Amino acid sequence: MPSASDPRQPNRQGQPTPRPVSSGQRPMQPTQRAAQPAARPAQPSSRAAQSAQRPAQQPAARAARAASGTRFKQQAPTQRAQAPQSHTRTHHAHGTHGAAPATRSSYNTRAHRGVQKKSSPVPMIIGGVIAVLALVAIVFFVVPAVKGFFAGEDAKVAAGQQVTITIPDGASGDTIASILSENHIVEDPKDYYAAVKKLNADMSLKPGAYSFTTLMDATKVVQQLMEGPNAGSDALTIPEGLTVDQVADRVAAAYDSISKEDFLNQAKASNYVNDFAFLKDAANDSLEGFLFPKTYSLGKDPSADDVIRAMLDQFNAEYKSLDFASCEAKIKERYGVEMSDYDIVNLASIVEREGLNADQRAHVASVFYNRLAGKLDGLRYLNSDATMMYVTGGEVTADDLQSDSPYNTYKHEGLPPTPICSPSLEALKATLEPTDSDDLYFYITQDEEYFSKTYEEHQQSWN
Repeated sequence: MPSASDPRQPNRQGQPTPRPVSSGQRPMQPTQRAAQPAARPAQPSSRAAQSAQRPAQQPAARAARAASGTRFKQQAPTQRAQAPQSHTRTHHAHGTHGAAPATRSSYNTRAHRGVQKKSSPVPMIIGGVIAVLALVAIVFFVVPAVKGFFAGEDAKVAAGQQVTITIPDGASGDTIASILSENHIVEDPKDYYAAVKKLNADMSLKPGAYSFTTLMDATKVVQQLMEGPNAGSDALTIPEGLTVDQVADRVAAAYDSISKEDFLNQAKASNYVNDFAFLKDAANDSLEGFLFPKTYSLGKDPSADDVIRAMLDQFNAEYKSLDFASCEAKIKERYGVEMSDYDIVNLASIVEREGLNADQRAHVASVFYNRLAGKLDGLRYLNSDATMMYVTGGEVTADDLQSDSPYNTYKHEGLPPTPICSPSLEALKATLEPTDSDDLYFYITQDEEYFSKTYEEHQQSWN
């Protein structure tokens, strides 16, 4: 989904209704930054309702403004990846174009006396049969191959969908690379080979059943292949970017012993704060942001408490691997913004939805720090549709951007009350170690990314 923002413009009437933003998909439109009108159709980074005190400073409205630049992964992954979106290249379906054209040879023979003999119908019949067979071959073999070749450019896969595969005993590296690629776990085999070389894993990959998600980092996939099979009847996979409510759906689907209601009733910060110090600042008694994404093997009949503790234990392990205090000091020195550990998790949940990879997320984090520092007209609006998507569950309209919800970062300065999803370790690192930039705008699609310091430059990124 394109991402852009501008909080300086007041709401303008008569703007087109923004295109719906579906969960897990990134609409190919820009999100206006802090100086854009709130009434902009589902515009990502533009402040929805800005004060009407500076109307003369506003840029001309675009007829169809883009939806927010958020990547909101809400859809529950399926067993086989077939969703139509991905930011990686797809493989072409190749076919054999070997059907030879049919030919019919007919000729007249004339006797020496000048009498023409009547042509035999057999050659014509044989020629007709050959032509039909050639046509059938084209329809069944050539056409599908050509169609597959061109369709390959458009067939895309959404990231984060759960996939279960089996690595056969004795499988070669090429076989494993092919399985991973065909299932869209690691699209480019070259990335897989590079990860194997990097980890020196040639002789350490284990056969068996694995649970992965689509478009994973190749290094993480190889690490799991080195650890061994992680799929089975008791495996629970929690992808990055899920809300507590979405995690509850997955848990209830995986275990007959836990209902969604049971899980949500147990998922309260107050139930675990004595055992996990990082929950002491959790707002709204919410565990949002702390149910760490991973594949868990918890037996056949775990309790809701068993599942939640496993996720919090994993978060604690990742949390201890990061130097929050040192990074927060550098952020304060560079941007003049004071961040607590909880604030980092909160912002990382937004960065998770806005960027597509580690470099993008680090740059997006820098943009948000610049906004929090008030470098955009002295305002501290984040202007992210992702925060309102947390309320709406997916689609964000111009009316939504007028709401007084505390998660409406077009109308409320600073961070939302709680994180909006469980961020990945990558998003946490990007938020702790942002790119050093003065950029205030960004526009991100599946194929393009633009970061800008001025609104004029930002407009050019999609014009």
